[in-house]
Amino acid sequence: MDLSKIETLIAFVGRSNISQLIVTEKDTTVRIFRDSSYDAHLPARQEAMAPLKHAQGVENPTTEGFVVSAPIFGVLHSAAAPGDPPFVAVGDNVVEGQTLFIIEAMKVFNKISAPRSGRITRLADLNGTEVEAGDMLAEIA
Repeated sequence: MDLSKIETLIAFVGRSNISQLIVTEKDTTVRIFRDSSYDAHLPARQEAMAPLKHAQGVENPTTEGFVVSAPIFGVLHSAAAPGDPPFVAVGDNVVEGQTLFIIEAMKVFNKISAPRSGRITRLADLNGTEVEAGDMLAEIA
């Protein structure tokens, strides 16, 4: 495993919430871990990276719906390809298993599916930006 690949993995661990990463390539294994005492000195991360878009006509949006959170760190894509329409919009009805987003992490595209059926009441305006595991992506009522 070359040094540039190891540096990329170290940067990935530094930007994410994971505490340990083990990668094996051929006969080489690299273990990268985060010292939890180091995290105590870092400033707290803001809960929302961008404001949520609310459905038009809703005066008092509720947070009683089911929140869909990012399961991993990566770049969020709201459409299958640049220029394509987004997978979902506020007000759309979705069915369980329907693709809502794609998160790209280390050149792997991970589909984020609706965990239940319902109507999209809120969407995070994060397309093309990095998201952390746990960031709110959408709300389904």
